[in-house]
Amino acid sequence: MGIQILNKQFDYSLEPHRAILFEDVKSNYASIECIERGLNPLTTSLCVMSRADNSNGLILAASPTFKKVFGMSNVSHSKELPFLVHNRKFNYHLWHKKHTDIFGQTVEPDPKYIAEVERWARQTYIVPPQMLLYIKKNLEVINILREITSIDEIHAYSIDESCLDVTESLDFFFPEITNKYEQMDKLAQMLQRKIYHQTGLYVTIGMGDNPLLAKLAMDNYAKHNTNMRALIRYEDVPSKVWSISDMTDFWGINVRTEARLNKLGIHSIKELAHADPDMLKRELGVIGLQQFFHANGIDETRLTDKYKRKSVSFSNSQTLPRDYTRKSEIGLIINEMAEQVAVRLRKSKKKATNFSLFVGFSMADYKKSLSVSRKIEPTSSTKDLQEIATRLDVILKS
Repeated sequence: MGIQILNKQFDYSLEPHRAILFEDVKSNYASIECIERGLNPLTTSLCVMSRADNSNGLILAASPTFKKVFGMSNVSHSKELPFLVHNRKFNYHLWHKKHTDIFGQTVEPDPKYIAEVERWARQTYIVPPQMLLYIKKNLEVINILREITSIDEIHAYSIDESCLDVTESLDFFFPEITNKYEQMDKLAQMLQRKIYHQTGLYVTIGMGDNPLLAKLAMDNYAKHNTNMRALIRYEDVPSKVWSISDMTDFWGINVRTEARLNKLGIHSIKELAHADPDMLKRELGVIGLQQFFHANGIDETRLTDKYKRKSVSFSNSQTLPRDYTRKSEIGLIINEMAEQVAVRLRKSKKKATNFSLFVGFSMADYKKSLSVSRKIEPTSSTKDLQEIATRLDVILKS
């Protein structure tokens, strides 16, 4: 393969050269459950399953060992396991279903394979989800992130992923190191150790000149490195971004987008990076143009921009991994959400004058969602908002 050069349409010297870290808690829910039991998250076979006491559950999260041993990913059904949940015996029904041809001929499983599956099944932990615990651990991680950079420079991407701009922190922590990328790696290593020692959780960290490159480094490289860290600079775009083999592994490209790009004759990230931007905008709209820039490693997002809101509303939502029916559990979740909204209000020096509560139900219940809204006295107090949320919750139940 010859030497690849950056797209000459761009002057990368004019692009932002920030120090961005993207961190992801490895197998988040499963790791937390392991730690609660005093187990090693990397070597324990454990899965978090709704309805963990029967064979109709949904696997919501799994430890790395569970995934490796049973070939399972997150969000799969328990009936797809090679063993039966209720007795940990080999799942002959599933085996025969997968290994019987159109003529009814079945390949029988190797006795050694059966023994190995049952051996691992007996030592596998199958546990129910604890959303409140996961939220608590997430807040612990966020507090650690705040030790190395300003809260304004932290963007919580999901419950287990966060993006940090640490540009202003590099010289503070490592003034003796003159190379920016060495400083970033040292800071990322320090963050990994802090999180591990304070929570027991392992995190993978992607590093880059902008959020896009840091995210791609985390998703495509850090997760496969022994130190769980990886870096993508602008000059690495040809070798590390264009070489991503599966287009759906690229940020913002799903199966549907990939199919649309394929119809335009684009079958790789490199081809996307060298496509006609006018054609992409014409065929795919603004998203097509955005993907063109992203394929060239261009992302001018500033994490602090998220605080420059046009909207004057503050909201918080949670999609729960199981059905919640107990009043105490529901109340705790609502109080936690109200507290987070109150913190954001105080940080922005604003007060709420209207409060709304929305509740959705399980798909299996076929119930319409409920919502209620009330005007309130201006407040940013956690206690006030929690009391209001509790009153509205009572109204919803009536």
